[in-house]
Amino acid sequence: MVEPFRRRNVNDAMPDPASDADAIARRPLLPRIELRLLLTVTGCAAGLWLFLAILDEVQERGTQAFDRMILLWFRTPGDINLPIGPRWVQEMARDLTALGGFTALILFGIIATLVLVLKRRRVEALVFGGTLIATQVVASTLKSLISRPRPDFVAHLDLVSSSSFPSGHSTLAPVFYLTLCAIVAAGEPQRSVRVVMMVTALLLVAVIGVSRVYLGVHWPTDVLAGWSLGGAIALAATALLRHLRLAATR
Repeated sequence: MVEPFRRRNVNDAMPDPASDADAIARRPLLPRIELRLLLTVTGCAAGLWLFLAILDEVQERGTQAFDRMILLWFRTPGDINLPIGPRWVQEMARDLTALGGFTALILFGIIATLVLVLKRRRVEALVFGGTLIATQVVASTLKSLISRPRPDFVAHLDLVSSSSFPSGHSTLAPVFYLTLCAIVAAGEPQRSVRVVMMVTALLLVAVIGVSRVYLGVHWPTDVLAGWSLGGAIALAATALLRHLRLAATR
């Protein structure tokens, strides 16, 4: 028996143009997201591994020769209590090191968080402020647990009160400047401007760390460990912000 003719539904044969366009639009995006995730995980793991490797060497007293050599590079031959360069270099070092201090970064952090809240960017404000506070707690806890003495054979040209490892300035500076740079750069359409912002942030992090050694208040490995830990935290915070931004646009 011949089956009765059934009218063909046009919608059954034709694909949904909207879904096809959405699938095509997502294809090139997925590999980029996966690559960024891989690079982020690798970067965070490398930073934490480097921090732990430096810590292990410090506890085994395997960095003393290196630390002493670098510290002496910044001292005048014949008078290790006198840093190299004219007096204005010392003043500049103190000014630069203040940009990574607890008071400055917490004050600037509160201002930046309030601005983000007023701009209705509350999630970014929460991540930024929370990461900054958590990093300060972690750095202070590590200082107390490790209790590494400050350099004792050169004069300290800045006031210090806590232990030496890791450098708090070098740990907080990447978290503050790099994370804030990523937040601001996300709304900047010009690539050249974003590059300038990131380079400026990296230079600030670098000179703040170097100033701690120049002023004689930290061993070089304190700074390297702080950069490693702070860089890993900043990278993780930036990745979290990017993920939340993409999730909000879906």
